[in-house]
Amino acid sequence: MRILYGVQGTGHGHISRARVVLPKLREVADVDVLISGYNFHMDLDGSVAYKARGISLTYDSKGSVDLFETAKNLNPVKLIQDIQSVPVREYDFVVNDFEPVTAWAAQAAGKPCVGISHQASFLSANVPRPKRKSLVAEGVMRHFAPITDAVGSHYKRYDHFIEPPIIRKQIKELNPYSEGHVTVYLPAFDHEVLVTHFAKVNDIEFHIFTPGISSAYQKDNVWVRPVGKDTFLESFESCEGIISSTGFETTSEAMYLGKKLLTIPIKNQYEQLSNAAALEEFGGRIVYDVDKNFPKTIRDWIKNGTVLSLPEISDEDDLTSKIITAGIGKQAAVA
Repeated sequence: MRILYGVQGTGHGHISRARVVLPKLREVADVDVLISGYNFHMDLDGSVAYKARGISLTYDSKGSVDLFETAKNLNPVKLIQDIQSVPVREYDFVVNDFEPVTAWAAQAAGKPCVGISHQASFLSANVPRPKRKSLVAEGVMRHFAPITDAVGSHYKRYDHFIEPPIIRKQIKELNPYSEGHVTVYLPAFDHEVLVTHFAKVNDIEFHIFTPGISSAYQKDNVWVRPVGKDTFLESFESCEGIISSTGFETTSEAMYLGKKLLTIPIKNQYEQLSNAAALEEFGGRIVYDVDKNFPKTIRDWIKNGTVLSLPEISDEDDLTSKIITAGIGKQAAVA
């Protein structure tokens, strides 16, 4: 059995999920990987057979998707060329983590495509959404990377095809404790903007991890560090709490480790606004605007914030079985 695994390179979550799912799939099948995107800062363990430009979001320095820059960076001609160049007919089916090139190539070739992304869970109307729904954003999540079947992922089982979060091995191996500092991962913000805010809470140490620098430095009570797997995990393991954007994987990991969590959804990012709605149902602390009151909010959160807990996490063997069953079932139906 041959599988083509398409992974969206942008963001922390897709690659983290691939690091768990890929080894399991490779126990039962011959798997090649295609990774696409031009705005990512994490490497995928193991070999990558294909790379494509794909589509990525571009952020401004204040925690928002820059719609103009995102549109300007699109290259539809290259996207079509990449889709046409993928030898998808050589594979039995595609496993897709919100990756457009393999998804559209599979559709053009009539090949089964099993979506395993967090975004795939939004095919269910039961998944929480923000109060102001966006038909455009809903359409993008549904059609950005079209699939024939879904094994989605969310904080809990909102529907029959939704699995609980996949927690990577590196997180499971941590022994969480607290040294009192706060770990910060807000890649959509300029780190200097963040330093200005966190320096005002001068009795707490902050560790900011950012893709915008190559070497670490300290300014008063704020450490600014490059994004690095080991250094981030060390800070995460020993922090009192984490302040992050409202991406699915980091928030799930914080809940798994029993860390206080304060999240700031990236503006114009509908998925993160939906995640915020789900976390609010869990009792989570969400900040929608980083303004002059932000330092006061941080102090209150440190003092009064509660730890959220995941109802359960995904069983990797069961998840792999469901992916294979979905792919084989669709393959038989197509045949």
